[in-house]
Amino acid sequence: MTLLWDQHACLPLQPDADVDPLTRFARPGPTYVSVNVGYSPQTCADSTRLLRRFRAGIEAHPQLRLAAGVDDITTGDPTRIAIAFDLEDSHPLDGNLDNVAAFTALGVRTMLPSYNHANRAGCGCLDTDDTGLTGWGRELVAEMNAAGMVPDGSHCSARTGLDMCEVSTKPVIYSHSCMRAVWEHPRNITDDQARACAATGGVVGVTGVGIFLGPNTPSIEAMIRHLEYAVELVGIDHVGVSTDHSFDAADFLDEIRSHPEAFDESYTRWGPIEWMAPEIFVTLGDHLRARGWADADVIAVLGGNFARVAAVSW
Repeated sequence: MTLLWDQHACLPLQPDADVDPLTRFARPGPTYVSVNVGYSPQTCADSTRLLRRFRAGIEAHPQLRLAAGVDDITTGDPTRIAIAFDLEDSHPLDGNLDNVAAFTALGVRTMLPSYNHANRAGCGCLDTDDTGLTGWGRELVAEMNAAGMVPDGSHCSARTGLDMCEVSTKPVIYSHSCMRAVWEHPRNITDDQARACAATGGVVGVTGVGIFLGPNTPSIEAMIRHLEYAVELVGIDHVGVSTDHSFDAADFLDEIRSHPEAFDESYTRWGPIEWMAPEIFVTLGDHLRARGWADADVIAVLGGNFARVAAVSW
């Protein structure tokens, strides 16, 4: 069966959060989901606490399993969904680069330097003044390369993403970013960003969030428009998928309402954000084949490309 690799999904960022909703990705065949464990509001202690609680819940769950390496995903028990983790901002490092290795040891396999707005590492996609990756951000990328953590440009500014691709010695990804040429949104990436990512051997992960796919339209058809554009632009070997599904949707929508300074009107103008349901996402391969995609291309985009990056980076 074809591997399905979801490069980013979100449980509630609460220590008592239940991991059971991840079983909504259940399907015949091997499945991997990267679960977020923090972004700009979290400290190192916060994200470490979340990791320990999530790991314990996953280890105890009959339908889930922790993925320590790529082989655990590609050759492990396909009846149990494989899980590792990601960070959506470098703030949980508490400014200490040694924490990159510490988080890697706990299963964090990708990290964004910045989330929407500038921080010590670089600029975000909502910043009007884009100065790119900082000196500390460049040190951060080097530390991630050394530790086995993949640099991720989603939510970063265009210049920060391009700078990451320039300095990284291993593949860079956009874990959950759609194509700006298909739908104009500051969270979507430019053709130049996608090309630079592909040049590192990386992967652009088209995601299922309504406001990034179109006017709050989380449909398979909208996702395929972005996928086919990306494939035409950078080639079949550099495109993947993610849901960015928010099992913590109520918390996230409250965060947007409570902190309007952190999210501009591009997040709010179409009403409450809508997400593609996991039950819809797992049918994507059938829809691609129905459109005439070759089986090898479906395998590459659904999971093969992200698995290749993991194999050379983790």
